[in-house]
Amino acid sequence: MSGGGMRAGHGRGPMGGMGAPAAKAQNFGPSAKRLLGMLRPDALWIAVVVLFGVISVALSVVGPKLLGEATNVVVAGFISKDMPSGVTKAQVIAQIQASGNGQVADMLRGMDFTPGQGIDVGRLGWLIAVVLTVYIVSALFMWLQGRILNIVVQRAMHRIRMLVEDKLHRLPLSYYDRSQRGELLSRVTNDVDNIGQTLQQSMSQVVISLLTVLGVLIMMFSISPLLAVIALVTIPLTIVITVLVARRSQKLFVAQWAATGVLNARVEETFSGHAIVKVYGHQRDVETAFRDENDTVYRASFGAQFVSGIIMPAMMWVGNLVYVAIAVAGGLQIANGSISIGGVQAFIQYSRQFTQPLGQLGSMANLLQSGVASAERVFELLDEAEESPDADPALSVPADASELAFEDVAFRYLPDTPLIGDLSLAATPGSTVAIVGPTGAGKTTLVNLIMRFYDVDSGRILLDGVDTRQMTRADLRARTGMVLQDTWLFSGTIRENIAYGRPEASEEEIMDAATAAYVDRFVHALPDGYDTLLDDEATNLSAGERQLVTIARAFLADPRILILDEATSSVDTRTELLIQRAMSRLRTDRTSFVIAHRLSTIRDADLILVMESGSIVEQGTHDELLAAQGAYWRLYNAQFEAPVLDSGAPPVPAMAGGVPAAADAVGEREVPDAAEGVN
Repeated sequence: MSGGGMRAGHGRGPMGGMGAPAAKAQNFGPSAKRLLGMLRPDALWIAVVVLFGVISVALSVVGPKLLGEATNVVVAGFISKDMPSGVTKAQVIAQIQASGNGQVADMLRGMDFTPGQGIDVGRLGWLIAVVLTVYIVSALFMWLQGRILNIVVQRAMHRIRMLVEDKLHRLPLSYYDRSQRGELLSRVTNDVDNIGQTLQQSMSQVVISLLTVLGVLIMMFSISPLLAVIALVTIPLTIVITVLVARRSQKLFVAQWAATGVLNARVEETFSGHAIVKVYGHQRDVETAFRDENDTVYRASFGAQFVSGIIMPAMMWVGNLVYVAIAVAGGLQIANGSISIGGVQAFIQYSRQFTQPLGQLGSMANLLQSGVASAERVFELLDEAEESPDADPALSVPADASELAFEDVAFRYLPDTPLIGDLSLAATPGSTVAIVGPTGAGKTTLVNLIMRFYDVDSGRILLDGVDTRQMTRADLRARTGMVLQDTWLFSGTIRENIAYGRPEASEEEIMDAATAAYVDRFVHALPDGYDTLLDDEATNLSAGERQLVTIARAFLADPRILILDEATSSVDTRTELLIQRAMSRLRTDRTSFVIAHRLSTIRDADLILVMESGSIVEQGTHDELLAAQGAYWRLYNAQFEAPVLDSGAPPVPAMAGGVPAAADAVGEREVPDAAEGVN
C-alpha cells in the first residue's frame, strides 16, 4: 500500500533487512511432548501399531534361540556319530572323565546328544521350518505396523497443516507486517515437512528398538544371566554418550532451521525484486549477503550433522567391546559346561540385536533433535497472539448501509510513536472521499482501520451508527471492496480472477464488470480471451492490465464501501480517466474512499481530506481547498512545479485560485477525450 504510516518491522523489498530468528527455543522435552500430543486423536491406531510391534519383535527375538537349538542339533550329531551305540550319555562322559579329559567331559555335559545317533535330520528340519515361519510372520506384522503408522503420521501432518492454515487466517495484519514472507513460508513448508519426516522415520524405529531391547534382554537372561549382566553395561554408556551429544546438537539444529528460514527469506525477497536488483546494480551485494547466509546454514548444518553423527560410531565401539567380553566369557562357560555352543551362538546374535537398537536410538537423536527444532518453530507460529475475537453477540446493519463516520479516533502502530490522534470525519452514502497527503501521513492507515486490519486505540468508527468493533470482521469486509496499488492475481484464467470478487456471479455479471473496468478492451487481443491462463505473477499481462482485472473484480463484488488505494497508478492517463468515469456510474448509494497522489484525478470528489502526521489539517472540495491556499494548495502546485523546476525552466505561473495555467489547460484537453470514449 502507498502512503500509509510507517509500520514496525517491514524490511521488505529487494534490499530489505533480514528479520532475526527467535533467539531462544523451547526445551526439547516440552516440545517433544506437545508434538506427540498431535497424535492423540489416533491413539487407538497407535495402540494397534504397538501391538503389532510387540508381535513382530517377539517373533524375531525367538529366531536366534531356535537357530541356537538347530546349531546344537548339528554339533551334537557330529560328536555323537563317532561314539559307540547302545551306551548312555552319562556312561560316555564318565569314560572321558576317567581318561583324564575333565574339561571335555564338562563341555559334553552341557550338550544334549545320543551316542551313535548322528544328526537328527527330522528335528533339524522342523527347527528350520519353524525359524522360517517365525521370520516371515514377523516381517508381515512389521509391514502392517509400518502401513498403519504411515496413515497415523499423515493424518497428524494433515491436522498440523490445518492448524497452521487456520492460524494464518486468525493472525493480525501486524504479524505479517513484521514477518518476512520467506521466513514464514519456511516454517509453513520446510519445518512442517521436516516434522513429518521425523515422525515417519523415528516413531516406528523407536517402538521397534525399545521392544527389541526388552525382548532381547528377556531372552539373554533365559540363556545366561552372567552374559546378560555383561551386555547391560551397554545401557549406561549409551545414555551418557547420547545425553552429552544431544545437549550440543539441539542448539545446532535450532540454529540450522532458523538459518534456513533466513536464507529462504533472502531468496524469496531477491527473486521477487530481481528487476530492481539489476537496475540498481546490487547483484554483488545480494550475492555477498546470500553467500554469508548460505555459509551460516552450511556451518550450522555441518555442525549439527557432525555432532549428532558421533553417536553411531560411539555405539558401535561400545558394542564391539561388549561383543569381545561376551565371546571370552561365553567361551569359558562352554568349557565348564554351563552353556552350550548353540546357546553362545544365540547369545552373540542377541548381543548384536541388543546393541543395534541402542545405537539406533542414539543415532535417532540426530533426527529427533532436527524434528523437534522444526516443531518449536511451528509452535511459535501457532502460539502467536491472534486477532481480538469478534463481538458476541455481534451487531449487524442493513445490507445497503454505507454511511461511515470516524469519532475521535486515535491509533498508533508502536506504543511510543503516535500516528493518528482525535480524528473525526463523516462520509455520507454515495459520496466520494479523497484522502491526500505526504508519505507517512497515515492515509493507508485510515483504510486499515476501516477494514479492521487494525483496531483503533480509542474513539469509534461507525457504519450506519453501529461501531464496527461490534460487527464481525467477515460481515464488515463483505460490505467492502478494495483495490490496492499492488495487484494480486492468482494462477488461473482471467475469468476466474474476476469471479474471485463474487464466485456465484453469472457469466453476464462477470462480463459487465469486465466491460465497466475496460478489461474488455484488451482481453480479446489475448490468445484465449477470458480463458487466458495467468501464471503466478501474471507476467503475460502488463501492470496496467493487471490493475484493470483487479478493479473488475472489485466491481463484481458490488460493495457498499469502495476503497481505492492508488488503484489507477499503473494505468495510462486516458484509461485512468475512462475508469474514473465508469466508477462514477457505480458510486450510487455507495461510499468511496480514494487515496491518491495525482491530485488532478480527485477534482470531482465530494470531500477531500488533507492529512499530515495522522491528523486532518484541511477538508473540503477541490475548489474550496485551492481557494484557501493551504496544505492542499501547496501539494497541488508542487506536483506541477517540480517537473518544470527540474528541467531548468521557470515555474508555471498560477491562475486565480492557485490553479496552474498549464495544468488547467491539460485538464481541459484530457477530459473531453475521456468523454468521447464513454458511451
